[in-house]
Amino acid sequence: MPGVVEVFHARFATYAYPAHAHRTWTVFLVDDGVIRYDLDRHPHGSDATVVSVLPPHVIHDGRPATSGGFRKRVLYVDDSVLGEHLVGPAVDHPVVTDRLLRDRLSVAHQVLDRGDALEAESRLAFVFERLRRHLRDRPSHAPATGSELAEQLRALLDDNVTGSLTLAAAGRRLGAHPAHLVRSFTRTYGIAPHAYVLSRRVELARRRLLDGEPLAEVAVGVGFYDQAHFTRHFKRYAGITPGRFVTSSRFPAPSRHR
Repeated sequence: MPGVVEVFHARFATYAYPAHAHRTWTVFLVDDGVIRYDLDRHPHGSDATVVSVLPPHVIHDGRPATSGGFRKRVLYVDDSVLGEHLVGPAVDHPVVTDRLLRDRLSVAHQVLDRGDALEAESRLAFVFERLRRHLRDRPSHAPATGSELAEQLRALLDDNVTGSLTLAAAGRRLGAHPAHLVRSFTRTYGIAPHAYVLSRRVELARRRLLDGEPLAEVAVGVGFYDQAHFTRHFKRYAGITPGRFVTSSRFPAPSRHR
């Protein structure tokens, strides 16, 4: 996924990180317990109410603050997501108290677990936009607005229904931030870009199944990464599993009476 270097989920009972630094940004949630850490020799703490962001190349450590340890979910992201100009603000204010931001990031992790890349990218676009706002990042110019941008994005999605077009790539081609693309598309069509692509893939899959193509070939051919992923979304949009869809669409030949 563009900008995301690694996703890391872990529970530690007693382990304490020694002083170290990353080449990437570290954005994390604490689901259980409390983490204490020093960032650039200043003490901080994170619990289940906040989002924490640690900038690259800045020394920090980490340790449980209670005997029960802690459980966390981490994204390591590169400078295309959070630029170097935000390092200073992040050093000064690494802890962000914003319930909506935390909830959105938590849901994005759940989507990443399911493997829905375009939906995860869509959700993370809003997460990082909000996080940049907390770090006082201001865009130098306002991106294009209105239905014209949404129409341009839909044309790109239609041309790449079975491919792996990312919002980052679409944003570069259309000159708009991914979050703005999602917002414009959803406002214009009443559906998010990832949901639109899924519905188009299911539509294409129905036609191929009716043409007699094997299930496994259809799943990969329309852009799903495995059959389980395909089955889950097909049932969601068609109200029936692909296997039952195939069975129900095969009518017996009319009987012949002598």
